[in-house]
Formats: sequence, structure tokens, C-alpha cells
Amino acid sequence: MDLSTLVELAYLASAVLFVVGLKRMQSPATARAGNGLAALAMLIAIAATLIDNEVVSWAGILIGIAVGGGIGAVAARTVKMTAMPEMVGVFNAFGGGASALVAAAEYVRLHALGLDPDAATGVTIALSLLIGTVTFSGSVVAFGKLSGRVSGNPITFPGQKPFNALLFAAILLAGAGVAGLVAAPGGLTATSLLLLFSGLALLLGILLVIPIGGADMPVVISLLNSYSGLAASAAGFVIGNMVLIISGALVGAAGLFLTMLMCKAMNRSLANVVFGAFGQSGATAALASGEKKPVRSVDAEQAALVMAYAQSVIVVPGYGLAVAQAQHELKKVMDLLIERGVDVRYAIHPVAGRMPGHMNVLLAEADVPYDQLFDLDEINGDFGSTDVVLIVGANDVVNPEARNPDSVIAGMPILDVDRARNVIVVKRSLSPGFAGIDNPLFYMDHTMMFFADAKKAMADVVREVRDT
Repeated sequence: MDLSTLVELAYLASAVLFVVGLKRMQSPATARAGNGLAALAMLIAIAATLIDNEVVSWAGILIGIAVGGGIGAVAARTVKMTAMPEMVGVFNAFGGGASALVAAAEYVRLHALGLDPDAATGVTIALSLLIGTVTFSGSVVAFGKLSGRVSGNPITFPGQKPFNALLFAAILLAGAGVAGLVAAPGGLTATSLLLLFSGLALLLGILLVIPIGGADMPVVISLLNSYSGLAASAAGFVIGNMVLIISGALVGAAGLFLTMLMCKAMNRSLANVVFGAFGQSGATAALASGEKKPVRSVDAEQAALVMAYAQSVIVVPGYGLAVAQAQHELKKVMDLLIERGVDVRYAIHPVAGRMPGHMNVLLAEADVPYDQLFDLDEINGDFGSTDVVLIVGANDVVNPEARNPDSVIAGMPILDVDRARNVIVVKRSLSPGFAGIDNPLFYMDHTMMFFADAKKAMADVVREVRDT
């Protein structure tokens, strides 16, 4: 069997592993194995490509695996759970940037040889450059917003939409020049045209993300993930690599499906997310003008008593749980309650946290059994017959204001925790969530506010439940 046949078989095996890996990622129980299969598929594809094109030797591949694997292992072990969305944003940027570089390299190679690419190749080069570059700069801005280096509020300026329209028109003209469909504007050289096109695309990526508020960042991260897949697929067409086309298409489709599911969970259209400037300062200002209302506060002893003598408890985790790293203490509390015969379940809202699946990963880290996790649709009808709902660090996803047609979150599907017999909210203060609006749940008669850091609060409740 010759080398080319072995490479084709490696590509086929890689494509199958990508599909199987993606299939296994749909369940928390098999997601880790699915991620491993997808990583193995990418390793096989990269090794086959490097060997087939005689780019590096086996020794070079092994060194690359050791260095890259070492960096990945250190990053995975040291990154904080709350920083996972930023890490995904960086990965999206790397993916988009790499695809753009592949397209740019092919463009430079063809012109260095004095070859004019055909229309199909030219268009795919331009598309890969455009999508990859927009993904890169957009992901960098998303990373900045998530990490606090860039304001999480929507950033707009007068005449922004007309400016974006002009920018897009300029990108189309430059892209047509890169694709060879029209003569280079202004007599630009191939290299100058490439730099101009890339620069305009970088600017477009920035301008597309800065008007989006922090509340919509989970959706933006999913959308950029889809873009990075599309950019990779386009790069696969540029260099004629089938496995890159397949893997990119899978990532692009998965990211798009997730984006649409996230939009459905927020009851908003994708256009509204991208152009709606949700979470702007006006909503926070409305909160500041509201009247002060009394709340019913409890301590660890009272919270433990309420839960210890309940028959059923539903936990609603949120971003505050991740910030405090309180998942392990929370698990201890729930284990003690289960030992006392309490029925314990966890309700996961699709947009809880700052990244799709954030809460599932967080609870998996504390070894919370998967069969105790329930999605919004599965558990929402059970709150009316539940004794206690324990909310740890969640806010907007349990805000009854979503039922108010005049609210900025009107129509957003929420967990109906206010219909439970008792509600305990663990929170540092009454500050609003990402949406920037007050939460009437905090002031209801059957709601008890437990003002504390989530980790310390859960640790105190553990002691009290043991003594009860």
C-alpha cells in the first residue's frame, strides 16, 4: 500500500472520528470521551498532512505533540472555571486566524509563481480570509469583554451603521480584487491588496462585536465558534483538503445550531442579539431610580433548617457559583440532604453562566450525578410542587420580570422558581445580573435572601445540616 493510499485512509478515519466524537458530545456522560475522539481525529489529520506533504519528519511531529500537548495540559489544569468562556474566545480567535493565514499563504504562493487563480479558487481564498479575519478580531474583542479588559456595555458611535455599510462595500470591492474577479483598485499590488482586504476585515470584526452587550456574550461566543468552523471549511476548499472541509463544516454547523438554541432560550432572534445592543446602561439607570423594598434575610442555620425538613429541593446554579468555586461545598450540602431522604435535583437554564454548558461542566467537576441534572423544559412544571428552591448565584434566568411585556427580557424563558413553596437565594447583594434590571423575586414573601459568598455560605450550611 503506497503512502497516498495510507493518507486517504487516515483522512477517512479522521472524518469518522469527528462525526462519532461530535455525536458523543451531546450527552454529559459521554462528552469527555467525545472530545477525546475529536482531538484524536485532528491529530491523525494533521500528522497525515504533514507526512504526505513532507513538511516535517516524524521526529518533528513528536516534538510538536509534546510541546502543544504540554501547553494544552497546563492551560486546562490552570484555567479557572470562570475563565472558560475567555479561553473558548481565544480558541475561536486561533481557529479563525489560522484559517485566514492558510488562505493568505495560498494567495501569496500562487502570485509568487505568477499564477492567476481560477474564479472558484479566488472566491474561496477571499471567503476564507474574510471569515477567518473577522472571527479573529471579533473573538479578541469578545475575550476582552468577557475578561473585563473591554467594557461589557454596548459600544456605539454616531453614524455607526452607515459606516459599517461603507466598510462592507469596501470589503466587497477589495475581496473581488483578491478573488481576481475585478482589477485591483488603484493599481495596488497583490500584496498590498491582500493587506488592505485583511485590514478592512479585521476592522469589521471589531465593529461587529463592540456594540453587543455582555448579556449576549454566550450567544456571540457560539456564533464566533460557528464562524471559525466555516473559515476552516473554506480553507479546506482553498488547499483541497477534504478532512479540513468536513471538520470545519461540522464545527460550523454545531456552532450555528447551538447559537440558534441559545437565541430560542432567550426568546430573541439572532438579528436582535447582533444588532439589539441588549444590556445597555439605560436599563441599569432604570433600576437606580426604583424605590427601595424590604427583603427577608436568613443565615446559614435558618437556611439549613428549611432545607433539612423539606421533602424536595431544586438547586438553580448560576455564574455566582462559578465565581465563588462553590460547587464542591454545594455538593456536600446536597449529599447530606439526600442522606436525610430529601429529593434533590438541579435545574439548568440553557444560558446560565457565561457559556453554553457552563453549569453542566461546573457540576460535573464536583461529581454531581448526571441523572440529577434537568433542563428547563424537563423541570419547569415541577416547581409548583417543590418545597424549597436554592438559587446559588443566578439572577436573570429566574427573574419573573420576563413575564412583563414591557421588560427588556420580556418573553425570555425562565425557571419558574417563584412558584415553589420556599425560595432561598444565595447572593452577595441585590445587584442586578447581566440584563441590568431588578429582580422582583428577591422581595416576595416566600423568598429568603442569604447574603454571603456562595462558597462560605455552603460551607456554613454543611455544618448546620450536620447538626440539625
